[in-house]
Formats: sequence, structure tokens, C-alpha cells
Amino acid sequence: MSEMTKAVPGMRRRGFMTVVVCAMAVGCAGESISDAPGAPTETAPAAAAGMLLPELIVAERGGFIPEGIEYDMTNGRLLTGSLSEGTIFEIQPDGGVVPVVSDEDLVSSVGIEVDEIRDRLLVANSDFAVFQGGATGQAKLGVYDLASGDRIAMVDLAAAIPDAGADAAYFANDVVAADDGAAYVTDTRMNLIYRVNPEYEASVFHRFDDGGAGPNGIVDHPGGYLLVARGATLWKVPLDNPAGAAEVTLPEEIPGQDGMVWSAGRLAIVSSANRVVALTSSDDWVTADLVATAGYDTRATTAAVVGDDVYVVHPTFAGDDPPSFERVVFR
Repeated sequence: MSEMTKAVPGMRRRGFMTVVVCAMAVGCAGESISDAPGAPTETAPAAAAGMLLPELIVAERGGFIPEGIEYDMTNGRLLTGSLSEGTIFEIQPDGGVVPVVSDEDLVSSVGIEVDEIRDRLLVANSDFAVFQGGATGQAKLGVYDLASGDRIAMVDLAAAIPDAGADAAYFANDVVAADDGAAYVTDTRMNLIYRVNPEYEASVFHRFDDGGAGPNGIVDHPGGYLLVARGATLWKVPLDNPAGAAEVTLPEEIPGQDGMVWSAGRLAIVSSANRVVALTSSDDWVTADLVATAGYDTRATTAAVVGDDVYVVHPTFAGDDPPSFERVVFR
């Protein structure tokens, strides 16, 4: 792994809007998301969506460095961002790369969140140059109409930090939408989480001041808390008391935790160890249990739920080789 790929924190996440019924080969164990209070159910068209995509999709071109992916159930399409171009693209089953959101203010689109209930697309808008030396980066949240791609808002997250300091550096990494319409965005360089209310006003929700790894992937739980990836650790952050954030006791070390999604009643975490780790919890995420893993050969950053399947993205951080999108198999 190059120094660049080591430095680039990936992202994320997915909220309960993408929860699917427990239909994968490995049965659900421990906590069932589909039975959790407030957890929405999946529709039949979404459950069949995975049948429309091949096991492996190779993009028709390289250079755009996709980091985050999402499946848009409303419009039946796989979406991805771009660290180098900022544009949000649809990745078609044959590898076609079609622009969906083109905005000159999108510098590096990292984590993306499809919020079907509110017909919007949320984009963590950063600057990849912060990992190439000499740049301060940026932390913004772009909000777009899901159907048209028109901009609804561009929120300056970094402006919400009082007295950040002249040497501050920013990297908005991942984003999740909560049930009340608020969005939560991780900033890996500032080691904090922002909250953006439904009126698109930003505030600092929680700062991790323990000297540990910056937050990366993030998901929302209907029990009233966030789960946040930080290096090899997973954290639970209560929405009504973020100061009560606590590390989840994991069954084993999960290094380089990146993007996270809810799938088949389990939390699926993309790890730098070239696998996706599926966890459940029987004690409201005080501790977690390992129930399945899915491996692959090439580094992945994030994942998307497509029907009953989980797809990971394999970006190319250097060179012109095209990225790929692969369906993983849990065992």
C-alpha cells in the first residue's frame, strides 16, 4: 500500500433507510435491525435490485477515484463520488460512468448518503489535497435534489468550529441522515462530528479529544445513537448526550475501519485488512459479536447495500487503471 493510500481515510456508513430483510446465506444473530424500534422495512423492488447488477463492475475509465458509494433505491442506480473530480456519478451495470451531480463547488466528494424519504442526496465535500501536503482541506456538506441533481444547500461545516486555529486542517469524510432530518458528518482531520439541522445550520456535535484516530465511517441507529469508526475502534455516540460517547468492545481487532452499512440485521464494516466484517450486538452496542466476514483481493474503502447484497468499491489512488465495484460473499 502506497503512502497515499495509507493516508487517505475512507469513509462510511449507512443509515436505516437502506436496511434490508435478513435473507443472506448467514442467518441474523443477536440484535435484529428489522425488529429495532423505528427501523423502516425494505420494499420488494429494492430487494430485487441486486439481481440487476453483475458480480463485478469495472468502470469504463479511471482517474476519478471513487471513495464512497450508495445505492439509490428510488431511481434504481449505483452512485459514487470522486476524490479527484468532485462529481457524483452513476455507475451503470456495463461500467458506464454517467455524471449525476456536477457542481463547481464540489472539490472532493467523499461519503455520500441517499436520503430517499426527503428526496435528497447528501455529499461530504472535502479537498483531497490535504493529504498531499501544504493544504488545509475543507469540510462542507453538499445537499442535492435526488431526482434532478440541483443544489439545495452547501453548508460550510468548518465555520462552525470556534477558534479552530491557524494550523487547522479539515476533511469531511462521511455523512448519515437521522430520522429527524438532521445530518451528521465526520471530520477525520479535526477529530469531530458535525451536526447539520434540517434548516442546514451547522454546529459541532462532538469532538473526540482522547488523541485517538479521527472519525471515519458513520451510521445511525434508531435506538438514538450513532456508531462511528475510528481506526481499529468502534464508538457509540448518544444523540441526546454526545459527551457520553463510549468505545464498543469488539470481539477482535478490526484494523482500518472505513465505510459502514447496515445489512441483513448486521453492521458491515469495511476493513483495511481486505475484508468486510459483519457484527451484531445483544446489549445495545455496548459489545459486539462477529457473525460473518467477506474477503477480497484488492483494497476497498466503502460499501453499499443493493437489495440483499453488499457491494464494495475498489478505487485506484494512483495511475489510470479503472476502479471496480464488487459483490462480496459473507461466510
